[in-house]
Parts: sequence; C-alpha cells; structure tokens
Amino acid sequence: MKYETIRYRVENDIALVTLNRPKVMNALTVQMRAEIENAFQRAAVEARVVVLTGKDKAFCTGQDLGDRANAANLDMEQSLKKTYEPMLKAIFECPIPTISAVNGPAAGAGANLALAADIVIASESAYFLQAFGRIGLIPDAGGTYTMPRSMGFAKALGASLFAEKISAKKADEWGLIWEAVPDEKFEETWRARAEYLAKGPTLAFSQMKLALRESWNHTLDEQLAMEAKIQGKVGRSRDFLEGVSAFLEKRPAKFEGR
Repeated sequence: MKYETIRYRVENDIALVTLNRPKVMNALTVQMRAEIENAFQRAAVEARVVVLTGKDKAFCTGQDLGDRANAANLDMEQSLKKTYEPMLKAIFECPIPTISAVNGPAAGAGANLALAADIVIASESAYFLQAFGRIGLIPDAGGTYTMPRSMGFAKALGASLFAEKISAKKADEWGLIWEAVPDEKFEETWRARAEYLAKGPTLAFSQMKLALRESWNHTLDEQLAMEAKIQGKVGRSRDFLEGVSAFLEKRPAKFEGR
C-alpha cells in the first residue's frame, strides 16, 4: 500500500508510524484509517516494537468532519464497523509491543486511538479529550473499552459526560496512560522505551499482553491455568535460555525475539 496520510519506516527493529496531516491536526479519514491498519500489520512482521505518533503539534484530533469519503456514508454504525474496527483490531491484536507517543492534543477518536496502544507516553503539554458528548454522541473507537479498564468506571464516565480536557499529568495520575514526560525530554523518553522493547524478549512480551488482557474474562483458577500454559511455552524459547545464561554469566542478555 502506498501511504499518503501517514509515514512509515523501520529502523533498528522499531517501526515508526507518523500521522501526517498536520494542517488538520492529523484528523482521521477513511484513507488514513486503512493506512494505519496496514502499517500495524506490516510492523508485526517487520519490527519488534511499533510507535504511533503525530506530525507537528497534534497527535490526532479525531474524525475529519470534512472527509468526503466519510460524508458520503452517514451510517455511523457501518462506518465504525468497516473502517474503525479493522484499524483498532490491527493495533490491539498486534503481537509486538505498541507505543503511542502522544505529542499533542488527542481528542475524540484520536484520544481513543492513542489509548489502543499497549503503552501510552505523553508530553506534558498534551491532553486527552472525550469530546463526543458535545455533539450528541458516545465515545467510540474503543474508548468505552479502554477507559474503564485503565482509570476505573467513575473517571471514565466523568470524562465522557463532562467532555473536559484531561492533561497528560492528570492522565498519568489517574492511570489512563503509562507516563507524562516534560516536553523537552519527550522524544528522548519514548525512543529509549522503544529501544528497550525492541531489544527484549518479544515472545514473552506478546504473551504478557495476552495473559493480562484475558484476566478480565477469567476466574482465578482459569487465570492460573493460563499462566502455567504460557509459562511453559516461553520457558521453551531461545530468549529464556539466553536470559538465564546472561544472568548466570553476569552479562547483558542478547535477545533474538524468539
């Protein structure tokens, strides 16, 4: 696929996906959603971690209300099913670690796009805004799934009802994101996080994601059984053998991602 609304590159096992419509604060179009979906699918086989960020001052301000392709189809249910869901599932189901590096405003579907990643790192000048209620809608793009699971029902409902800006610092304090970082250290921080994950035990990382997400649907006995099964799998990996050898030899591990 030729990318026209995003940028994609892989370097040192890190796939960087940059939303590239800065004139409209990286607002989402049908085409952009298809390109993001494709980029994450590519990254899953071409890299060991993927970072999603925005060009210039904004991360993403949600749906582009001037998108002609979207305006031609006002059936919002079908729009979500046909273009948003495939994009979000490509992110949620990506087998490698995913990072949202939120460099600026993340509003509406843009906020929930950011929250779809495994790790969310935001600059302190960034904010999150569930603006849907202002125009008579409910949070979509997975927001009703991610928000209560990360910061609890009360905060999730309040964020939805009042549609107030949530600063990066507050999002960090509430548990909505992993960390808020001073602007001057933002890029340095997310790059260091990405480099760490790119050099880590990729199979174990993917299984961590699976185990933690499945815990919402399991009893304690079911979760313990799942832990044992997964631990048996990763315990047979080359990375586990390397990790043990490195520990015993008192040297840094050199994981291969398998």
